[in-house]
Amino acid sequence: MPSSLDELPAHVRLEVHATARNKAVATSNISPGSVVLEVPSMVVLLLSSGKGHRCDFCLCSGASGVRLARCSGCASYWYCGPQCQTLHWESHKKFCKRLASFTASTDFQRLEAHEQLDTLLHTHLIAEISSNVPSDVRAKQLSTFMSLLPGPQHGPLPVACPMSVGADVHQSLEALFTRSGNNNFAIHSHLTTIAHGIFPLASRLFNHSCLPNAAARYVIRRGQPVRMEIVALREIKAMEEICIPYVDPALTESRQQIFKFTYGFSCTCPSCNFINTLGVIPSLPVSEAALAELDNHLQAFCIPSGDIADHTLLTGLALPELPEDLHLVLHESYLSRLTDAFSKASHEGHYHIALDVGLTVLAMYLLIYPENYPQIGMHLLEMAKTAWNSAVIAADHDNAQDAPANTSLLKRARVYHDLSNKVMEVFGSEGDPGGPLEELVVLKKLLHELD
Repeated sequence: MPSSLDELPAHVRLEVHATARNKAVATSNISPGSVVLEVPSMVVLLLSSGKGHRCDFCLCSGASGVRLARCSGCASYWYCGPQCQTLHWESHKKFCKRLASFTASTDFQRLEAHEQLDTLLHTHLIAEISSNVPSDVRAKQLSTFMSLLPGPQHGPLPVACPMSVGADVHQSLEALFTRSGNNNFAIHSHLTTIAHGIFPLASRLFNHSCLPNAAARYVIRRGQPVRMEIVALREIKAMEEICIPYVDPALTESRQQIFKFTYGFSCTCPSCNFINTLGVIPSLPVSEAALAELDNHLQAFCIPSGDIADHTLLTGLALPELPEDLHLVLHESYLSRLTDAFSKASHEGHYHIALDVGLTVLAMYLLIYPENYPQIGMHLLEMAKTAWNSAVIAADHDNAQDAPANTSLLKRARVYHDLSNKVMEVFGSEGDPGGPLEELVVLKKLLHELD
């Protein structure tokens, strides 16, 4: 049976892997920012938070001036126009009239939130493969999907919205579900998750790494199926395996549990191997003074100069080199505390505090993320905006004694801007119109006006 594997790009080849099933390797050098692979979605499921704000088919946002219309049959799905509703109808009609009663049922309501998401995604998948629209692309996707390894099972198969399906689909329900749970991706716009989707060829090709050399971004266009692009984060050498992250590498404590529970493997990347050797990570100090001292120590280790410069290489640090008295920063709560403090200080106008905390956040990002990881670029953009806001306020006070400090803030804003731009140009634009690359263009103009 034809498969999506028959149409691999020339620069990617599937080979046998020593411990996993296969691996995707580069047949030639791939430069940073290059699209390694582009694939259409098989099915997508919009998160409940996006209902009424995004099209349930193409995921375009109503915030961009698009008027969304509600499906009169289920009153739960919204579309940006007749084209998307028509394209979705052949699968959506399978469960449209029954969806409201199903989601209100006791069986559905007693499920955890992530189980409800899995159930609805499974419903979409069943409806898609049992629809009557002939499609060579869908046939290849289904063949590739059924060739995926099933994930670990932790109980009975979930319920799905009742619908009429053929005998062949009915016989495949278990095989479908055991593959959909561990082979779906979080779809994001500007790095914010908005939906989940199944992209069989990407699941078949790419293994996970917590230090990946590639990452997924998403193309959202009105009236078109969502597409995934796998982008090279750095130069990938010929014969090197191409890996993507299945989960956020910042989940330093919980990621191994996620791998085993959801995917059925243990990660043996250098980052995970080091964390495994630590055993129990020491507890964080309770006092604010001790935490502040820890922040300063981490900054000094990761950013010895006290700040970054325009020539700084954001290539990340080797986690095994982390001093023993800094091992406790690998508590997931430590990074959460920092990012919350940075956001709060920045939004409340305490810019000097925000810039100091932001440097500690950057230190953590350099510790856990690989080169050109998009979260690094996004954080540097926020740092640049914070430094610019601080400089503008200082300029408004028009105090000659503050002029040197104001000049320093502008310099920092430009450095953060330029470094962010380098990272985000590699990752590229994704999702909705606007986004970090356009913000960087606007900020560059504002900084130029203050020269």
